[in-house]
Amino acid sequence: MQPIDRIALVTDFGVGSPYVGQMKLRLSGLLPQVPVIDLISDLAPFRADLAAYLLPALVRDMPARTLYLCVVDPGVGGERSALAIEADGDWYVGPDNGLLALVARRADQVRVLRVDWRPEVLSASFHGRDLFAPIAASLCDGKLPRYTELDGGLLIGNDWPNALAKVVYADRYGNLITGIQAADLDRDARLRVGGRDITYARTFCAVPPGQAFWYEDAFGLVELAVNQGDARRTLGLDLGDRIELSRH
Repeated sequence: MQPIDRIALVTDFGVGSPYVGQMKLRLSGLLPQVPVIDLISDLAPFRADLAAYLLPALVRDMPARTLYLCVVDPGVGGERSALAIEADGDWYVGPDNGLLALVARRADQVRVLRVDWRPEVLSASFHGRDLFAPIAASLCDGKLPRYTELDGGLLIGNDWPNALAKVVYADRYGNLITGIQAADLDRDARLRVGGRDITYARTFCAVPPGQAFWYEDAFGLVELAVNQGDARRTLGLDLGDRIELSRH
């Protein structure tokens, strides 16, 4: 195993929630020497199917030897498995509910482990703190908890499409990130939203204030925005809503 330099938290727990705080505190007790970064905590609640398409973009060009501790887990306490995935030099720990499927599929080198180990004390409803955080700590210590190696093709979500023409995240400005990789879309493409066509612009200042447009965001995804406005409100879109490619 390569050394792990840091842990990045990826959750739907909400900004300032006690759940993020408890995970960071638990990790601090287990690994006082390893920095823990709250990468994102306001993913769409319960929507592992949406977060799966944002995660590969979030980790693009980030520092190597990072462990991403990922918890969007509406099935907590149920039958879903715990995963530890080594992908292109980084580790990902989280539930087998599709959340990590796109990361595993797109990696050039990948190793998928189902973690069979369980701690002596495990709450039914907070596996982020009680299960996934200790797994992450073990990996940072260079240890692999008891596991079964899996074929990546068996992961939940492995049969999902490579791109998702839906809104997967909305930021505080109302900008709407989709699950479409911008490199796959021609710049003359028009997106059909609420009966109107949205055209491409390179950035916000390329269009007048109040105008809607789509662009390639800093994560490499197609994003809908309104210059100095709120695309979520202007376009009447919400998380999980579908985007169509205009035929005009």
